Amino acid sequence: MSCGGRKRMCTGEGENDGVVVGRWEWMNPEVLALIFVRLPAEERLKTVAMVCRAWLEAVAGPYCWTEIDIEPWCRRCNRPDLVDSVVRKLVRRSKCTFRRVSAYKLGDTAFSYIANCGRCLKVLQIPMSSVTDKVVEKHAELLANITVLDISYCLTITFKGVEAFGKHCKSLAHLKRNMPPPEWEKPALAEASKVNDTEAMIIADTMTGLRHLELCFGRFGDDGLNSILTKCKKLAYLDIQGCWNVEFKGDLEDRCEQLTFFRNPYHDYYMDGLSSSESDGSGADVSVESSSSDSD
Repeated sequence: MSCGGRKRMCTGEGENDGVVVGRWEWMNPEVLALIFVRLPAEERLKTVAMVCRAWLEAVAGPYCWTEIDIEPWCRRCNRPDLVDSVVRKLVRRSKCTFRRVSAYKLGDTAFSYIANCGRCLKVLQIPMSSVTDKVVEKHAELLANITVLDISYCLTITFKGVEAFGKHCKSLAHLKRNMPPPEWEKPALAEASKVNDTEAMIIADTMTGLRHLELCFGRFGDDGLNSILTKCKKLAYLDIQGCWNVEFKGDLEDRCEQLTFFRNPYHDYYMDGLSSSESDGSGADVSVESSSSDSD
């Protein structure tokens, strides 16, 4: 876009059917933000900010960053240090008014910064991050208002970090704690497949308000599943694909099938994609309404 084109876009110079077009530069930053937030974060930073001073001021202010979603950019970025730097920069721009953070490959530094500034935070999605138990235990009490948490594939967060979230985040209604699938085809023969109900028991004891729970490729067995079903009475969505230690003794399977949505341990992603395309061609996943509305 030429400099003249950018200027015309910003100032709105010209006429349309005899009516003078209003100037964009006169618009309130809050109004401009309502438009700009529909664009990807990367485009707001690299393109919108270059158009004119009014637009630069709008994207530099807090109104454009109440929701910080940089997942697409994080997927392409292979530098955790840069991810941390960008997250801290956007948190500062929000002036602590951000309600959502969605980022991959987050480190301890950025997590600590988010926690210390996140008085309004409701949605925290940080899959594949290297955040550690020590930092989670130190700062979890500052995240008491979150309702949605995604710590999938966070291999440096163990049951200790999960317990810290559970003890302090009592508004939590939506948890994703999916783990990487094993490299072997028969996990029952592998040492790592031994039943470990620790995390499942902690979730059941400390996150009783959950409505949506994803625990793909977890190592828990029937005891852990029974505890979750017994104590998480609001649970409507449960995904335990790849949890091959679950044997469904007694009435466990019947109780799972009574949920609004249930994906069993032996569910095949390939079959799911096929059935979705056959049903409506959209490939949309079945889900129940989560607590995202609570984060508004």
